[in-house]
Amino acid sequence: MCYCARSIDIRMCGIFGQFSTLSGGENSAVRERIAAATRLLAHRGPNDQGLEEVPLECGSVTLGHTRLSIIDLTSGGHQPMRSHDGRFLIVFNGEIYNYRELRQELRSLGHSFATESDTEVLLAAWIEWGEGSLHRLTGMFAFVVLDRLRRTLTLARDAFGVKPLYYCSAKASFCFASEIPALCALLPAKPEPNLQRAYDYLAFGSYDNTADTFFNGVHRLQPGHLLQLDLNVSGTAEPRRWWWPRIDEREGLQHADAARQLRDMFVQSVRLHLRSDVPVGAALSGGIDSSAIVCAMRLAEPDMPLHTFTFVAPGSPVDEEGWADRVNTHVGAVSHKVEVTTEELGEDLDSMIRAQGEPFGSTSIYAQYRVYRAAREAGIVVTLDGQGADELLAGYDGYPTGAVGSLLEEHRLGDAVALARAWSKWPGRGRSSALRALTSAATPIWLRDLGQSLLGHKRHHHGWIDANHAREMGLALLPTRAPRAVDARGRRLVEHLRSALTGNGLAALLRHGDRNSMRWSIESRVPFLTIELAEFCLSLPESLLLSQNGETKAVFRAAMRGIVPDQILDRRDKIGFRTPENAWLRAQGPRLLDWLDAADRVPILNAARCRQHISQAISGTAPFSAASWRLINYCRWINLYT
Repeated sequence: MCYCARSIDIRMCGIFGQFSTLSGGENSAVRERIAAATRLLAHRGPNDQGLEEVPLECGSVTLGHTRLSIIDLTSGGHQPMRSHDGRFLIVFNGEIYNYRELRQELRSLGHSFATESDTEVLLAAWIEWGEGSLHRLTGMFAFVVLDRLRRTLTLARDAFGVKPLYYCSAKASFCFASEIPALCALLPAKPEPNLQRAYDYLAFGSYDNTADTFFNGVHRLQPGHLLQLDLNVSGTAEPRRWWWPRIDEREGLQHADAARQLRDMFVQSVRLHLRSDVPVGAALSGGIDSSAIVCAMRLAEPDMPLHTFTFVAPGSPVDEEGWADRVNTHVGAVSHKVEVTTEELGEDLDSMIRAQGEPFGSTSIYAQYRVYRAAREAGIVVTLDGQGADELLAGYDGYPTGAVGSLLEEHRLGDAVALARAWSKWPGRGRSSALRALTSAATPIWLRDLGQSLLGHKRHHHGWIDANHAREMGLALLPTRAPRAVDARGRRLVEHLRSALTGNGLAALLRHGDRNSMRWSIESRVPFLTIELAEFCLSLPESLLLSQNGETKAVFRAAMRGIVPDQILDRRDKIGFRTPENAWLRAQGPRLLDWLDAADRVPILNAARCRQHISQAISGTAPFSAASWRLINYCRWINLYT
């Protein structure tokens, strides 16, 4: 079998556009803003650009597209793309892996195709099935469709939010874009910072978990959502879900059968994600997820040239070079290792902050940023990545609060205590963490919030947030928590996984990966994130995800036996692309203190205490915490974006 599929037209791209009651062809200011948005998305699509303005009775719609060509370099896949009758226009960022199967089905229904593009298949599927087409798509996507007859504009985003899409309603216009800087360029005036989002980020580390962004009035279309505007009427419609997985337990599924089915689905997903006409590589940390992808790549395509890219930190406790070496030897991969210095971080930090567009959680994504750069320098244009596996399979620490909560709801107190005790014996956990999981699972949400309110918030931010001023401004000072789902009784672990998969956790990681990869015009594919895999895993008995002995990803480890080396599958730690952040940032001391000048411009910050805290962290008299990084990152972001 050949791993190339030369008929596919894949496009990792940028899309943007607007509906306006002003004509873009007659308004020079509008034309200038559109040109600026095109330039700001050029890195997402350096190979081609398309722009079309469609006049309507109610105004005009402008659709724009920048293209990164992976396969089929002809003009057949140029966007915006029109339907044969001219009624529909589409701009599309992403990839539909099952486009060939869909094209065959659509042909049987009377559709004809003029190109080999998956964009044309997507457009035909939308014409045939409308919103129902979304459930048929295996892939990652953000697209916008204009229906000229009904005068509607529809925005849609894939189930997990792998591909980004932002929108904003302004005076006499509605704008959208793949990235916030391009969207802001379309607006008549730059939006103000969203102080509620700033507080949530600075105090609790929360970001990318709601539709709101760090800019007032700028929203992200949430994963698994669509938004349809009727251009005949004023006002903005509300987004609505098109995918929300059920979490009922599948009856009668034994461990061995579950492992076998999971293995087949995962390998098939990897096989689909290998369709490419350009060299394919993989980001390899040495952990279970990325190792499984690399080994499945070799299983699916025994003769494929295979390149891996690994961040290494020799001498550091977060170094995973040895684990990656085992995997590379096992599959016969060409290994590329990325090692960085504190000076390089300092040189690249502004570039990475600009690429991300919004603040982020830690410098660990700098390792990812450099891995994608190394891939591009090695001539790789497509990488497979392990994002989503932890949220799909109960990775990280296994979501013990959810697992214990399920047992308590079933009145299995003895089993809950036994699980907590077994779980505590794994590295990085301990009895105190197990006790917290038990206590949290047994405590109602309202009581937890009351306790947090009574204890105050200084433990989250060391006193450098002015909570009183934030309260006076009307900001919510407690983190937003969704109520426990009615369909999740006895299924609290998978309830946590569903929440993480659909936005509250995974969304931030996917944003990091999308911006870092597109910064270097790399197409990053995520084989774990398919609807089929998600719905299967969320239907499993919870003990197959977090076993009674505290082992995370239990069924997946079993599924990968014989494919992935046992040494990898038996790992009891998790590191990933972690960086020696403290040493890096302390070396940037004077520069960071200069960045903190921006704290004077943020109403909810106590600038003097901000400087005191970071000064102590740099000198080593106070710990350099995750909150410290968030303060630094936010202040620098304010300087760069406002």
